Amino acid sequence: MRPKEQLKMGQEDLFRSHLNQILNHKHPLYLLANNIAWGVFEHEFGEFYVENFGRPGLPIRLVVGLHYLRSAYGVSDEEVVERFLENPYWQYFCGFEYFEHEFPLDSSSLTRWRKRVGTDGIEKLLKETWETAKRGKLVKESHIKRVNVDTTVQEKAVAFPTDARLYHKIRGVLVREAERAGIELRQNYNRLGKKALRRQGQYSHARQAKRARRETKRLKVYLGRVMRDIKRKCDKPTKKLQHFLSMAERIYNQQRTDTNKVYSVHAPEVECISKGKVHKRYEFGCKAAMATTSRGNWVVGIDVVHGNPYDGHTLKSTIEQVKRIVGKKPSDVYCDKGYRGCSGDVPGTSVHITNKKKKSVSPSEWKWLKRRQAIEPVIGHLKSENKLSRNYLHGKNGDRINAILAGCGFNIRKLLRAFFLFIFKWLVFLYQDRKSKQYSLNLIQYTK
Repeated sequence: MRPKEQLKMGQEDLFRSHLNQILNHKHPLYLLANNIAWGVFEHEFGEFYVENFGRPGLPIRLVVGLHYLRSAYGVSDEEVVERFLENPYWQYFCGFEYFEHEFPLDSSSLTRWRKRVGTDGIEKLLKETWETAKRGKLVKESHIKRVNVDTTVQEKAVAFPTDARLYHKIRGVLVREAERAGIELRQNYNRLGKKALRRQGQYSHARQAKRARRETKRLKVYLGRVMRDIKRKCDKPTKKLQHFLSMAERIYNQQRTDTNKVYSVHAPEVECISKGKVHKRYEFGCKAAMATTSRGNWVVGIDVVHGNPYDGHTLKSTIEQVKRIVGKKPSDVYCDKGYRGCSGDVPGTSVHITNKKKKSVSPSEWKWLKRRQAIEPVIGHLKSENKLSRNYLHGKNGDRINAILAGCGFNIRKLLRAFFLFIFKWLVFLYQDRKSKQYSLNLIQYTK
């Protein structure tokens, strides 16, 4: 059912103060709430609801506002709902007229809403941050002429994969699913598997490799016995049990040098990516490609690409996303050496690689080539402040949604700083004006 409208003033609200009467109108969050075109989301997301069927949906502004705040302040779904109840500025940002003393929704409602709108709907949140910056005259059309493009790794919330842990984990899953299917196993090895995993960790920590390998082999034997027992006693397994059986076979048979291995049971889409970092040789997640404006460092495109492709092969999809968000294709793209060989992938756009020498280019082009490295601190802020460093959302769609929301949070923080800087400049102007008037008054009194 369509979302219900915000409650109007009732008889019980006669003696309550409006939030706009008790809040500071110069606060950046208050100013930002009045600059975002919330009606756009009502129009865009209205198609996901049906008329006169089921329970009325939550207000769209409330859900969108909570996602903006969640990504801007780098908090979880549970924490953003809890802090919403304590912060009147957050409540005004989400469209409430009066201070609320009860939770307006459960944190699980945010998960269901993300599944409903999908990645295309979340991308519209990123587009509105750019439109808000345009309305505030913080960006110009010339900003989109040149963009910087780079890739990074968005890690998944998984433990470091080891053979012993994977054998133990998938065996426990098979035992659980067999019990649900009514299959009586000869032995489930829950107690023995737990002991073997603990001993394997102790031996590995003590650098006793031979004993650790023995316990790993024991865990693999336990897994093989459970697999064969289920196959003997169940000719037609359920779809879910068949999925875990095929995953167990992959884990049981995979070797150290194989490709397309399974690194996590609950997140089989995880990939092993090496970026050449000294402190972190391997990262387990997916590759995220992003684009920022060369002037201003606004995030105008961010998405993930599964399969660990070559960086240059992600350029075309990144530029297409930039065109969807800002409505215009950039004329110049600046990349690092990882994008060599992709100059002709994007027709109508010049691709500049930072492998040129200063003497071979003009001073203007050299300036923009040097500016390409400005995207590196943006990646650092996205990871440290906007939840790009570790993704807790489920599946491949969860990877895309988390990356796009991180870009939304980065742009929201830039908008908040822009409004705060505007207030700061205004206060400095008033102080200087007052100081000059006082100086003139003192000068007149001195001349008299």
